[in-house]
Amino acid sequence: MSDVLTDRRADLIAAARRAMGSAYAPYSGFHVGAALLFDDGAIVTGANFENASYGLSLCAETVACSIAAHAGRRGGLLAVAVLGGMAGRVDAAISPCGRCRQILNELAALGATDPLVLCVGETEVVEMRLSVLLPNAFGPASLN
Repeated sequence: MSDVLTDRRADLIAAARRAMGSAYAPYSGFHVGAALLFDDGAIVTGANFENASYGLSLCAETVACSIAAHAGRRGGLLAVAVLGGMAGRVDAAISPCGRCRQILNELAALGATDPLVLCVGETEVVEMRLSVLLPNAFGPASLN
């Protein structure tokens, strides 16, 4: 584990928890917060934003990746924390959905990293590498 991740792990989880408070989830009631940690110590957050047409909703991880890209972050993704629950209460650990795994993979590929994903629950944190969540990922490297 990198020194930055060791030093900022608690901050990363706290940032995801704060981000969850910004979720817009009037249809499902399921609020999600995500936080991305970069190798310079910066943390970028996002929250889910639902739409009456569920397919057009934005997941917290997707929002965070979009904000990071807009800020010019094209590499150095070390870790991701994600948490969520009904009405903003964290319950069981959740993991990024398939779409978010792919988007996280694209961002990680820009810096050739395999970020640690922290799936945060009320009483546990499940940790695994993105490559475990998305084995044999399709992306820039597979197009060469």
